[in-house]
Parts: sequence; structure tokens; C-alpha cells
Amino acid sequence: MKITEVKAVQPETEGAPGDWRGWLGQILVRVDTDQGLTGYGVGGGGAAGIHIVQTVLRDLLISLDPTAVEDLWEQMYRLTLPYGQKGLAIMAISGVDLALWDLRGKVAGKPVVAVLGGQAGAVPAYKTGWSPGEVLTDSEEGYSGVKLQVGKLSGTEAVRQLGEMRNTLGSEVKIMADAFMSWDEDTALDVAERITEFEIGWLEEPLPADDLDGYERLCKQTSVQIAGGEHEYTASVFEGMMKRGIHAIYQPDVCWCGGLTELVKIYQMAGKYGVRVCPHRGSEVWALHAIVALDPDPLAESGRPWMTWVQGQPAIEGGRISPREGSGFGVWFDEDLWK
Repeated sequence: MKITEVKAVQPETEGAPGDWRGWLGQILVRVDTDQGLTGYGVGGGGAAGIHIVQTVLRDLLISLDPTAVEDLWEQMYRLTLPYGQKGLAIMAISGVDLALWDLRGKVAGKPVVAVLGGQAGAVPAYKTGWSPGEVLTDSEEGYSGVKLQVGKLSGTEAVRQLGEMRNTLGSEVKIMADAFMSWDEDTALDVAERITEFEIGWLEEPLPADDLDGYERLCKQTSVQIAGGEHEYTASVFEGMMKRGIHAIYQPDVCWCGGLTELVKIYQMAGKYGVRVCPHRGSEVWALHAIVALDPDPLAESGRPWMTWVQGQPAIEGGRISPREGSGFGVWFDEDLWK
């Protein structure tokens, strides 16, 4: 089997955010083969990512065997090293890598979860919300956990809202908080100490992603679990963070961090270092198969609601989600997207 074409597009969709999440957050990649099989994956990078896919990566991959997924990842990474390592180039590689994993499943006639050695089954999901009212509504839909975005709030207001949520929801529902890299170290430590009594599942990205020294100090000074890694790239970087104890919970985004090839490595590293992995947007099929197959404590975050062009994406029902049957990732796309 040989690769005959590699393409990428950025489907337009109603409701996409009018910021970097819509401009750069996702692209759709397809890899065609001479045996009539096509693999699909979602990466990132917007127009820049599409350019990388359809020039540098395409030129590398044409006529190569798509089943040598890990070797192809290494070749793509080395080829983009002068301007890659992090950011848009790795986001582009992520989409290609996921398309290759989709092909791997289709060649085997199995869903990706089975290729990874697991069995399809439902796992619990949690919903991310932007206001207490939204989160409280989500909790009524059967979710075992909810996460409140607090990055636009002062530390005091974040503590107040999280406390009210705990009082309203009781002790049965997990509550997490996401500060989206918005606070300084003093604020993060103050909030962490004040929310301890609310039994918050984790405090996510309270500091800028590159403040590794701050995260290391924060993790040592508070009993609240600190989560992060959504905006990091490649398994080697995650291993460096694990060695330093930067987080208790790591949250790679499989569509950005390098694809499923890297997510599998990150799960393996987590077992070695005794930390937890909880992928960003884990209910989307690209990470869901790995969560079901590899995660000893699975929990899938709700996905991007505006990506309605991913057909076959399984729904969260009663707070749980399961991969669909079928080979590969089990999703398909309208051919009009490629015109």
C-alpha cells in the first residue's frame, strides 16, 4: 500500500468562535492510498497548518507505506524541526498522524480502540461550561463531573462561584476549575488554598504554560491537584514536565500535541511517573479511542460543539460516551468539503 495524496481543508461552520480557536484551532486532513482506502484526521494550524500539510508533509509522504505510522511521525517531525518542535507545525503533523491511525484501523478492519488493544465501552464524561448557570444545567444531564471556566474572574470571584457550585451540587458531582493561564503565582496559590474545602477535582492551567518554575513550586505548596498540558507539544516535552513534577494531571490535546502516536507515548510515560492523563476534549473520537483503550481512570471532556462537519461523532448520553463500531475512528465527511 502506498500514499497517493495528502490534502487538508478548514471547513466553515456556523458557531465557530471568532478568535484563534476558529482561525487556527482545527483543520481536516485526508490521506488517500492506492488501494482505495482513505484516512481522516483533525489537526490544527488554520491556513498555515494547511500549507505545511500540502507542501512539506505531502512531498515527504507521497509513495510511502501509510502503515508505518510511528516511523512516518519521526520523519515528519525531523523534517519540520527548523520551524516546528511546538506550535503550528506540530498541530499540522497531528492531523496527518491521526489520518494515518484511521487508515491503520481501516486496513486491520478494526476500530482504533481495538488496534490499541482495548475494547469498545462507555466511559464517564464531564462538561465544560462558562458560567455557573451553564455548569449547573450540565450537571442535570447526568454528567459525573463539570468544569467551570474561571480565567476571566478575579481569584476572589472564582472562589465564590466554586463554593456556590459545591453547595448547590452536593458532594456527588466532581467540580473542576480552568483558569486558562490567566493568573500569577500568588493568585493561583491563594485560590488553591481557599478552594481546598470544596474538594475541587483539579485547578487547570492557573499559570502561563511556559512558567515551569512557577508550576513546580505551586504543585509542592498546595494539596489541590494542578492540571495542564493542553497547550504543550510532543511526548518528549511531556516527559520533561513529568520528571519535574510540573502537574499532577496532564491534558494533552491529541489534535495539537502530535497526534495519537504521541498520546500513546504520553500514556505510557504517565504510568512510569505515577501521574494521570486526562486529554483535552477527550470525547471527540480522536482521543476517545485512546481513553477507552489505555486510561485506567477514564474521563472524557466534552468537545467542540461547532464541529458539526464530523459525521458519526458519538453523543454523550447520560453522562457517558462510547466509540462507535466500525473501522478506524468510525467517522466520515461530506465529499463537498474537498471541492
